[in-house]
Amino acid sequence: MEATVRWTLVTAIAPIAWGTNYFVTHEYLPAGHPLHGAVLRSLPAGILLLALRRRMPHGSWWWKSLVLGTLNMGSFFTLVYLAAQLLPTSIASTVMAASPLVLMVSAWAVVAERPRPLPLLGGTIGLAGVGLMLLTGTARPDALGVLASATAMVLSSLGYVLAKRWNTGTDVIASTAWQLVAGGLVVLPLALAVEGAPPSLDTGAVLGFAYVSVVATAIAFVAWFAGLRRLPAAAVGLVGLLNPVTGVLLGTAVASETLTPQQLCGLLLVLAGIVLGQPVAATAAARIRARAGTADPRRTGPPARTGRRDTG
Repeated sequence: MEATVRWTLVTAIAPIAWGTNYFVTHEYLPAGHPLHGAVLRSLPAGILLLALRRRMPHGSWWWKSLVLGTLNMGSFFTLVYLAAQLLPTSIASTVMAASPLVLMVSAWAVVAERPRPLPLLGGTIGLAGVGLMLLTGTARPDALGVLASATAMVLSSLGYVLAKRWNTGTDVIASTAWQLVAGGLVVLPLALAVEGAPPSLDTGAVLGFAYVSVVATAIAFVAWFAGLRRLPAAAVGLVGLLNPVTGVLLGTAVASETLTPQQLCGLLLVLAGIVLGQPVAATAAARIRARAGTADPRRTGPPARTGRRDTG
């Protein structure tokens, strides 16, 4: 159980970092360049991780890295960058909160990991909480931004499950680096063809990209993929709900976005859903059922013999 809690906390680094990414992108990075934004986020992070683990892909990992890099990095970063430019921080991060349920369905289809009742309940409660935060906010969501965020969620959920299926003990830092480099290289030609030369960056944008690339990408994805290797996909997906929680709290604290009482209730529901779907909660529920079964007189056997003989 201690190892499960530890890896859950490690996994939580990723959605918290991703929740801050929306604010940094919206406030500091140049608008209108989602493709170049994806390249500048992905390639530096991949090169940094490659410098830490000097290993190149081998065997089937050449094409697996390309597939995963396209799903988890290239297309995902492009769509998230676009969503962050079109949506307020709170809404951009909460749209992604349907990902636990999508991830559970994907894991069932791809790796035969059947969803269990508690994670399903936790995902439903979390989604209801997200609905309260999203539908009762003061800002009106942009339709294109919501579509971009939802598409990113679906593609990345598929990519995460494939990464879990293809895990063969490969070093997590190396495999993450390969995906990041592949994703950046896939998007780079498209960025040059569609958006032209990379945008000019001021000091704020340079620092913003440095934060997004190192913290919200390199560190975050290593933590996320490490969690996927050691925890059920459903539990990891529910930890991802910390993304909207971070986005809403950061938007309230820094971006002067209003947190209504209904949004606060939604946020509490999201936290309850995260806790309910974790393996620790399932273990605790099993222990409670076992104790209840032991205490139930209908489940006890015949009275134990005392060892006394009838003297007659």
